[in-house]
Amino acid sequence: MSSPDPFLQNYRAIADAIATLFFPHAEVVLHDLRTQKIDYIANNLSKREIGDDAALEDMFEEGTEETNIGPYEKLNWDGQKIRSLSTVLRDPSGQPLAVLCINLNISLFENVKAALDLFLSPGKLIPQPESLFRDDWQERINTFLNSWLRQRQLSLNLLTRDHKRELVLALHAEGAFKGKSAANYVANVLNMGRATVYKHLKELKA
Repeated sequence: MSSPDPFLQNYRAIADAIATLFFPHAEVVLHDLRTQKIDYIANNLSKREIGDDAALEDMFEEGTEETNIGPYEKLNWDGQKIRSLSTVLRDPSGQPLAVLCINLNISLFENVKAALDLFLSPGKLIPQPESLFRDDWQERINTFLNSWLRQRQLSLNLLTRDHKRELVLALHAEGAFKGKSAANYVANVLNMGRATVYKHLKELKA
């Protein structure tokens, strides 16, 4: 049965808030150290019940100065992996009063990571076929463009008009505008008018 202690009631509300934010993957358990019982469970994943033994006597037998313990991992009843963090709640005199345990089911995230690792694995990739990419001017423009940006620690959305002009001239020096429609492509990528690209190219000829 829940304690009417208003101090613990505040933490029951916090438990509900955390469990709601991370629903359905997080369980939050409030342990009352005065009774060594579970006081409250939000989003029960562990199949424990309010009033069950907290089993935290050993942790506080000799006292503890820690506030946050963890994160640490354990297995749930269904074999799924849980990552937990326990926070010691103290009374105004500094004595441990309760422990708030956040249990996050990370099995879903591990499965997603494994699927992404498999999908993004470079093991099954082959080198770009020369017959297909020999005349791929878009690929060459993209490669040069990203290298140019990295060297200057810039990003496309931060380029000024002067940056864009400099980049058009640098692309021209690399022979980027030999490809059909290359000027249109560069204008679209740099978010500038096609006429402006041609203007910069005319400056070079002049």
